Amino acid sequence: MSYTSPEVEARFKAIESATGRHPRKFDLPKDDLGRALAVSDYFGQYTFGTKEIKGAIPRADYDRFLEITNQGLPLEKDLADKIAKAVRNWALEMGITHFCHWFQPMTGTTAEKHDAFISFSDEGVAVEKFSGSQLIQSEPDASSFPSGGMRSTFEARGYTVG
Repeated sequence: MSYTSPEVEARFKAIESATGRHPRKFDLPKDDLGRALAVSDYFGQYTFGTKEIKGAIPRADYDRFLEITNQGLPLEKDLADKIAKAVRNWALEMGITHFCHWFQPMTGTTAEKHDAFISFSDEGVAVEKFSGSQLIQSEPDASSFPSGGMRSTFEARGYTVG
């Protein structure tokens, strides 16, 4: 006689599988002569940050972005759409096809909800899409993440990362 549901048993099996893995070994990045690079030579090279925003949107919009972020104001929809377009273009150039909404529950763990840069038009045609709304999506209760009863909704925060 089992005291747990099939869903709970499946969850335990998934946790067992994930925690039973052996660490992967990675080679350090090397220069053309085979010497290991300093971390500062490659750290953040796949991060879309302020430098990338500056090079991807008009100067007036960049200045407005700096003013908004320095004052801690919410990102305006029109500016968020311009930055989202820049993020999407940068990501597709890098070969990135998916992004995730990253949660930091107050339980000391993290969780992710993955999504793709692909959407479908009304005609059912695949199109690359990433909107300002998706860029600035944040859910104080992380309600889009299926909790499965593992936490209360007030115990999480969500951020969009790619």
